Amino acid sequence: MDLLRARDVEFDIIEYLKDHPTRERLEKIIDMLDGPVADLVRKDKRFKELGLNPADYTDNKTVVAVLLEHPELMQRPIVIRGKRAIIARPPEKLEALL
Repeated sequence: MDLLRARDVEFDIIEYLKDHPTRERLEKIIDMLDGPVADLVRKDKRFKELGLNPADYTDNKTVVAVLLEHPELMQRPIVIRGKRAIIARPPEKLEALL
């Protein structure tokens, strides 16, 4: 957010844990992302606690399903500009979108 503010880019913040994304919204984000869809799923401590296997979440259908059930696993922040989206982690990845 600091990078966006520094460049005077207007943006909206969506609190995805309060306002869970719908199947349609997730599919739209996936269509706009560059790179593997598997990158949208955080393989962190929570992922391991759930006993999930990263190899099971490599296509659109399985990624959407796991994020609908466990929205806390969505990688963030996701920045959308026009018809493109990027997972801005690390923030330097945002440069390609701006």
